Amino acid sequence: MSAQPSAAEARVVAAAPAPVTQVAVTRWRAGVREELDDQLAEETPVAVLCNGEPHAVMLMSPADLQDFAMGFALTESLIQAPRELVLVEQRALDDGIELDLIIPSRITAPAERPRAMAGRSGCGLCGKRMLEDAMRMPPAVGAAPAVSRGAIARASAALAARQPINRVTGAVHAAAWVTLDGEVIAVREDIGRHNALDKLIGARIKGAYPAGFALVTCRASYEIVMKAAMAGIGVLAAVSAPTARAVRLAQACHLTLAAFVRGPDLVIYSHAERIVDGESE
Repeated sequence: MSAQPSAAEARVVAAAPAPVTQVAVTRWRAGVREELDDQLAEETPVAVLCNGEPHAVMLMSPADLQDFAMGFALTESLIQAPRELVLVEQRALDDGIELDLIIPSRITAPAERPRAMAGRSGCGLCGKRMLEDAMRMPPAVGAAPAVSRGAIARASAALAARQPINRVTGAVHAAAWVTLDGEVIAVREDIGRHNALDKLIGARIKGAYPAGFALVTCRASYEIVMKAAMAGIGVLAAVSAPTARAVRLAQACHLTLAAFVRGPDLVIYSHAERIVDGESE
């Protein structure tokens, strides 16, 4: 799917809490006791509603929620095109946040199968009741430009400096959009790897980013590949390992999947023709 800007309106009734919280801790190191402050990543329940009806509850970092809403709507097939999401209303509750996604085309749609609503921070498939809900086959990824190993190496070296929440907490994942020359132009962070990717996808849709690829700091699991494919991302690079199911999905939907990115070193698991040794084409 092409990254077209969306006309979705954001209505923020109350701001989300900060994604980082300071707490007092007692630390023992090398036999020395210290009383000091530590920085922790917040984990906030975010209820996603569709036209006022409950859809899912995710535990996530309370940052870039409008980007998340767009990316989640697309990768969870609530919308087929960005223009279908016309409004995201964000409301703060006593124990979390509500995101109400207004999608007029779904108001008169037939009733859907009920879904279990809970989603843990580490799992992108929690909340799916039936196997066919979870094991979806996204459309095949279309033509995508080649990416050089050098571009991937430059991006992986630069990414840590673009992760402010992880720098102080060490507890969150990141998803980045990288241009073909290896410049990291957007990063989104979250305690859930799938949430970070949804945020990046939403930002990419709204920002109409140039051609490039996605880089994630997590393992390349099934839901990461599925979300990338749903967004039409042709090349996905991960710093950690893939799963077998993720590789099979990447092969089937024509997505290039590289993992174990360590500078210029990597392992390509599917459609290796898109990763070249010279500069990107």
